[in-house]
Order: sequence, then structure tokens, then C-alpha cells
Amino acid sequence: MSSRDDILAFAHIGDLHLTEAGSDNARDYLAIVDQIAALDGLDFVYLPGDNADNGRPEQYALVRAGMDQLNLPVHVITGDHDMEGGSLDAFYAGLGARALPYAVTVSGTRCLFLDMCGPGRGGPDFRLGTEQMAWLGRELDAAESAGQDAALFMHSYPADLKGEGEAEAVASLVHRSRVRLVEMGHTHYNELANDGRTVYAATRSTGQIEEGPVGYAVAAIDRGVVSWRFKELSEPWPLVLITSPSDRRLAHDGAHVVDGTTEIRALVLGTERVAACECRIDDGDWRPMARMDGGNRYSAAISWPTGGRRLTVRATDATGKRGLDTIEPATDRADIPVSRGIGSDADALGAWPERGLLGTQLGPNRNGRHW
Repeated sequence: MSSRDDILAFAHIGDLHLTEAGSDNARDYLAIVDQIAALDGLDFVYLPGDNADNGRPEQYALVRAGMDQLNLPVHVITGDHDMEGGSLDAFYAGLGARALPYAVTVSGTRCLFLDMCGPGRGGPDFRLGTEQMAWLGRELDAAESAGQDAALFMHSYPADLKGEGEAEAVASLVHRSRVRLVEMGHTHYNELANDGRTVYAATRSTGQIEEGPVGYAVAAIDRGVVSWRFKELSEPWPLVLITSPSDRRLAHDGAHVVDGTTEIRALVLGTERVAACECRIDDGDWRPMARMDGGNRYSAAISWPTGGRRLTVRATDATGKRGLDTIEPATDRADIPVSRGIGSDADALGAWPERGLLGTQLGPNRNGRHW
């Protein structure tokens, strides 16, 4: 467990597809890195694969240059473009990346980083292989035995696995385990899906964008509650992310239903000191929130009123700038989503503009052009 607290918080920079130093996506990548490097309050940065568009050493040098500017751990996995040269040799040599798969425990959550591409034949021939499948099963069993929440970091949905029986096996492993979040790239668009047990999250590509502006995602797991939002690169600070209670669209447990005394917890990110953090229900009075030991985390205990629908947390920094986050907590077990398909985008939430979800599926993996 990290020394910060029991809230896992990380930044997810979408598929980079880097080609050359003068390209727009190379400049955007470095601008994102500059923003994240100026922050305190995150546990790590995640790169979800398709880091180098053609898997070439000079492209990995561009990826590594950005990684080296960060004072946070960077967890980087493989995508199909990283296999374009026929192997992952350039990926490992250029990035100094840890051999996949591997697992680390961060802020109480067991984080598992997978390689969907190395065992395949290149392109979107996504496979885990026998050894990695066995490793994944052992890790999830161990987390279950320890009563520990887990998160998977993989390039695409389990349903996209091509190995014999792998898609069904991984989806089943995830669904019956304590995996709270599967964090992915590949789609090129922002997407959240909730199968009633696990949240699946994909972040817009940095290098091949067909919907919306460039940016990155900030995600958190707070004692099993998943929260996620996309931050546009041009969006001003502070950024507020309510980490507890769960929004009804991301709820996956009966315990996520608000009733009676409710603890409100939020993460505030920015470059200036936070002068005040407050919360309110619907259009009620603002109530102060106290800073937690983690420094960028705030909490308050409130009595949830009958008929209450919306929770808003507002942070004001030392310059007077304000950031808001609003959720709609689950107030009844009927609010918790029921799965329409395990391990795929069948449970996608659709549009949620406040979270950066346009609901278009506009990218080469669904409705976009072929890059």
C-alpha cells in the first residue's frame, strides 16, 4: 500500500501513436506530461499501449522523453502497434519497461498489468497465452483470499481476445473476482461500461483523435468505488473528482446505495493551494469538507435526505478559481446496472458529457476512419 491513503488515483494518457518529434500528438503528449508533472495527488501515470505508431526505436525515444519528465511511476503496457516490427524488443529496449505481466499494490488496490499483444502474431491478434492466463488466475485468487480489490490494465476489452476460450475465460475471471476496474486504450474514444460488477474504462487516443479535444483521464478507486473523468488539456484548474459515494451509473454493489449518514470523499487536483472545499445536495446549502491526511483528499459526513438526487463538490483555490464535480448517487438497489454482456462494450453507458463521454464510438475500432 502507498503511504498516501486508501484512495488509488492515477492519470491515463490515451494511445500515443507517436511518429516524429514535430507532430501534433508529440507536442500534445509533452503538454499533458507538463501538466501532470506539476501536480501532487496521483499515484502513477498509465500508458495503455500503441505507444509508438510503428514500433520503431526512434518513436520509443519520444515516448521515453516524456516519461522521464514525470516524477511519478509510469506503468506502460503493449498495444498492437507496438508489435508492428514483429516483436516487442524495441518496446522493452526503448522504454526500459518492466516485463509484462506484473502486479503491484498501490493504495490498497492490487493493480495487474497485462500484455495482450506479445503472445499474438501482430495487429489486433490479441492473446494472453497459457502462462499469462494462469498468472492472472493466480493473482485474482490471491486478491480474493486477501479481501483485496483489484484493477486490470490491458489494451482492450477481454471480449477482443482471440486465443481459444480466452475471451470467455477472462471475462468470467473478472466478473466473479474483486476486479473493480478494467482500464483500457485501443478504442480511441472515451467510453465507460458497467456490467454490474466491474467498470470498464477506455480513454480517448492522444495520437489519433476523431471525437473531441485532446486530454487525459483521471481515475480513482476508493474502497471499491470507481470514479472517472476526462480532463481536456485546456480545462482550467482545479479539477474535482468525487471518489465516494459512487455515481449510480458506476455503482456495482448494494453497499453503494446512499442511505442515512453518508461519507463524502473527493480528490482535488491543481497547481495552486486549495482555499476551500465544500459539498451540497441538490440546491441545498454548501457544507465545508475537511482535508484528509492525503493532502489532496477531502471528506465530510452528511445525512442523505429522502428524495436527494445530486451531490456536488466545489473546490476554490487560492486565486479564486473554482472546480466542480457532480454525481447522482444510487438511492435504490434498482439503480445499480444489470449486465447485458460480460467483458465487452455491451454495457457501455453511452453519452455522459460531464465525464467527457460523447457516446459516438467515433474511432477506427467502431465508427471512424481506418488509420
